Amino acid sequence: MKFRNFKMVDYVVYGSGCFDQLGEILAPRRKGDAPMIFFVDEYFQDKQAFLSRIPLQGKDKIVVIDVTYEPKTVTVDKIRDELQAEFGEVSGIIGIGGGSVMDMAKAVALMMTNPGSSADYQGWDLVKNPAVYKVGIPTISGTGAEVSRTCVLTGPTRKLGMNSDYTPFDQIVLDPALTKTVEVNQRFYTAMDCFIHCVESLTGTYLNAFSKSYGEKAQELCEEIFLDKDVWDDDSDEKLMMASYAGGMSIAYSQVGVAHAVSYGLAYLLGTKHGIGNCIVFDKLEEFYPDGVKKFKEMVKKHNIDIPQGITRGLTDEQFDTMINVSLGMAPLWENALGKDWKEIMTRERLRKLYERL
Repeated sequence: MKFRNFKMVDYVVYGSGCFDQLGEILAPRRKGDAPMIFFVDEYFQDKQAFLSRIPLQGKDKIVVIDVTYEPKTVTVDKIRDELQAEFGEVSGIIGIGGGSVMDMAKAVALMMTNPGSSADYQGWDLVKNPAVYKVGIPTISGTGAEVSRTCVLTGPTRKLGMNSDYTPFDQIVLDPALTKTVEVNQRFYTAMDCFIHCVESLTGTYLNAFSKSYGEKAQELCEEIFLDKDVWDDDSDEKLMMASYAGGMSIAYSQVGVAHAVSYGLAYLLGTKHGIGNCIVFDKLEEFYPDGVKKFKEMVKKHNIDIPQGITRGLTDEQFDTMINVSLGMAPLWENALGKDWKEIMTRERLRKLYERL
């Protein structure tokens, strides 16, 4: 048996207020007058108090990222082309925001040094050249994008990541103070991405002690925050940020499962955001994850969260087929969830019935 030798994030700084160390972190990575490009979630575009803390120098540029939809390959290619036309080379890309912004930062950083379209690299280990320097700074906790070896993109025919050893960030800045202003429902949906990661990893066929140690801790933190605690405080923000990190590490050496595989189809066809999409699907997965779904429903009830229902009502056969095709294309996820015989277990007919329930 051959074991994976996987790439991790090179540097991590953690602590409330550590964002203010960004300037000194970036300084040795600057290449002459080539700028640092800061991708910033559109939420912050009118938050001058925050924007003024970004350590701009010389030709550095802030690029506001529209997160109405999850990252698309056409958007990645367009931003890459614009940056190359304006600057030629850049010193690095810094992603400040949620999973979509961090994935966009990783994707553009990769495409600054790789030819063609980002759609050409959707898959596993297709990227040939190292990216420019890249930094991830989450402002919401749960996606695990800060530590993952992928950047999930919606392309012309599928939703799939650029999974490679060149994809992880060179540096991440984990500052729980940046997550204080997240809206309650959004915070829950994104946190549940982490919780669902853990349930899928811990019940999967790819599980090993490495994944288990991170996954158990991340799930324990999620349950403490959302089931045991009655008040949201700084401790909650700090623990959720570390749950996100540990959850991302858990799936680095294993995989996610049914909820993610099914939600990819929703995202591709309907544009459903990743966090809420996972919640919509997981809410209906008692047959696969009975204990996890039971706890999830308790969290939903305790925090009075709205999980949308009936989102696939009225779709055509062709639209259902599109979602099914995207979902069944996620072979490693299905194999982790159901084993090597997953194709016999998750037939197109069974998956259609599951989509009809959402």
